[in-house]
Amino acid sequence: MSISYFLEYKLAFTALLLFLNLSDLLVSQANAESKVHIVYMGRRQHDDVELATSAHHQLLTSVLGSQKAARDSIIYSYKHGFSGFAARLTKSQAKKIAELPDVVHVVPNHFFKLHTTRSWDYLGLSESSPPTNLLHEANMGDGIIIGVLDTGIWPESEAFNDKGLGPIPSRWKGHCQSGDKFDPATACNRKLIGAKYYLKGFEAEAGRPAIKDPDFLRFDIASPRDRDGHGTHTSSTAGGSFTPNASYHGLGYGTVKGGAPKARIAMYKVCWNWLIGGCTFADTMMAIDEAIHDGVDILSISLGLEIPLYADIDMRNGIAFASFHAVIKGITVICSGGNEGPYPQTVVNISPWILTVAASSIDRSFPTLITLGNNQTFSETGFIGIAHPEISELEDTRFCNNLNTNDTWAAGKVVLCFIVKGDELYLPFTQQVVQEVGGLGLIVAKNPTRDLNDLTFDFPCIEVNFDVGSQLLNYIRYSRKPQVKLIPTRTHVGQPVSTHLASFSSRGPNSVAPAILKPDIAAPGVNILAAVLPADTPYKFESGTSMAAPHVSGIVALLKSLHPHWSPAAIKSALVTTAWVTDPHSGEPVISEGNPNKLADPFDFGGGLVNANGAKDPGLVYDMGTFDYILYLCSMGYNNSAISMLIDQAASCPIKRPSILDVNLPSLTIPSLRKTVTVRRTVTNVGPVNSKYKAIIEPPLGITIKVKPETLIFNSSTKKISFTLTISTSHKYTTYYYFGSLTWTDGVHRVRSPISVRNEFPELVC
Repeated sequence: MSISYFLEYKLAFTALLLFLNLSDLLVSQANAESKVHIVYMGRRQHDDVELATSAHHQLLTSVLGSQKAARDSIIYSYKHGFSGFAARLTKSQAKKIAELPDVVHVVPNHFFKLHTTRSWDYLGLSESSPPTNLLHEANMGDGIIIGVLDTGIWPESEAFNDKGLGPIPSRWKGHCQSGDKFDPATACNRKLIGAKYYLKGFEAEAGRPAIKDPDFLRFDIASPRDRDGHGTHTSSTAGGSFTPNASYHGLGYGTVKGGAPKARIAMYKVCWNWLIGGCTFADTMMAIDEAIHDGVDILSISLGLEIPLYADIDMRNGIAFASFHAVIKGITVICSGGNEGPYPQTVVNISPWILTVAASSIDRSFPTLITLGNNQTFSETGFIGIAHPEISELEDTRFCNNLNTNDTWAAGKVVLCFIVKGDELYLPFTQQVVQEVGGLGLIVAKNPTRDLNDLTFDFPCIEVNFDVGSQLLNYIRYSRKPQVKLIPTRTHVGQPVSTHLASFSSRGPNSVAPAILKPDIAAPGVNILAAVLPADTPYKFESGTSMAAPHVSGIVALLKSLHPHWSPAAIKSALVTTAWVTDPHSGEPVISEGNPNKLADPFDFGGGLVNANGAKDPGLVYDMGTFDYILYLCSMGYNNSAISMLIDQAASCPIKRPSILDVNLPSLTIPSLRKTVTVRRTVTNVGPVNSKYKAIIEPPLGITIKVKPETLIFNSSTKKISFTLTISTSHKYTTYYYFGSLTWTDGVHRVRSPISVRNEFPELVC
């Protein structure tokens, strides 16, 4: 979420509180006792959707006392991927419903939040690639349907033109929904084949209709049309058509396209700018339920809960539960990992059936050269004065957030100021202040990151690190007439720009299930140029794991086209085990931005940087199905009846709880190693029928790993083989995580699984 976007919401929300009239207050008081709840009933009891809806109404009628009360109360009926409904209920009514035998969970409605050209060339998916490239082998994703949950879509963007596309896939059951400023007859085509919006949950939280609220009309549109730009950006990144000659104010010039340019897009608008902005649980559940019915192949979701998370077995973790139903029906669900980095245990969307994405940079930068009056150059109108906002030793105002319109000394000069972590929020205000007092430019010294800030391009604003900032400050302090010359920002591609894991990208380990590695993979999410609303430019740079997730969605569309029978778990395994762990072009280590920077590890980028062409032929995959997810749910303590209602069959957990370490993931994370443990994995051969793989172990520091068998031999009758890993430690003290890997190789394929181990002796620590 951009700074201006966040501030706009805050200001709107404050204004709303200040000017709320008496009638609004009375309505709010009347509705205070009643709140939207989601009643989750597990698997569908009826294939007939009308019968399912009727059953929901009957259940609600039995508690509320009349059919009219039930009709007035219910908001959504979930009946395609799973069973349940959303309704306005008092606490006592919700409690009564929760006690009924057919009900699994009843939870209050709550909010999720949004988590944003060269990137496809960087990933080796250029249209000029050879015919053996995944992009061409998969026919650019033709026939695959990507469902996007986001803020809507701007259908007139060239990113959604349908030139060269054939008929809409016959299995498609969805449609385009009409609404304010959105006519399906002109908005939708053979590229944008579906567009719906879900507002009832948000309206229920607000306590009044959106279309009667002036703040809603100011910030949003009651239709699938995007008013924010986030949804247009993510959907064009995943599956946008070829659009040449694109740039943002001349930067990043080139052809913009999605990962799967011939894939079809279906937008499910669940996120709104109204009030404080966000996406409600009720609306999101309904969108996923209908996406399952409509026939999407992929769900791309760039939103999630905030830390601390609900447990996997907690129904309030709505994306996890709804997406489970999608995954067991063969739909791959890709989610952003969150933007709370670089702090550990901040990654979200952590269920094992979800493909969770971190954000990395690409080999492109936007340098601005700075030359001082003494001809010292840092990175480049004539020379103009440069000044720093310090007054005296007793009154030091050198920080950017302390600048104000009384600082007339900045007129006609370039201003240098410093900011510390957390004060980036003030940058747009600082720039505005310097402009208002007649300043000619701004140099900001801060902890360096790769993403461009949400600043205007008609005023020079340059970010440097503290080292350069300190050198500039010394020059200003000790020069009689300090001057500086700035040369406009330019686009630079290739050496020496190496890949970094973005500072904002949320990190593992998994805070709910530490033995499940998250994130799964990293993809470009820094300064991604894609379509937005055509206000001043039709394309814009955005940064975030929101932008990384649709990169993976586009790649998954290509893989799904090439391998239509692969399960979501097989696709995830192919991506994780073939990922790059070093820069794909230079071979240099991937740096994880933080305080301080460090070498990236699995908690930063999972298996590594997504390698699309490697994933098309992984050799072996760690596949998973319903049984494996039952194993996971049992290991997390979920009871038999609840699991049976969640899946589509009877389930019975063993008396002895299974080990979560045996879940058939393409990774191994041991959060508490005290003594020797043995874990089990099964691999499926998806390469040549007659294959022989040998194990290569790179053990974590102080850890011994033995694999049995050490060689896997596949033939026409042996397509799956199980093996065990026995892990022991030489450590005598509690440690942090150490990292290693297991790689199976046949001389052509390298099937690499990251290993993370922490030694823990709880009796020795508090």
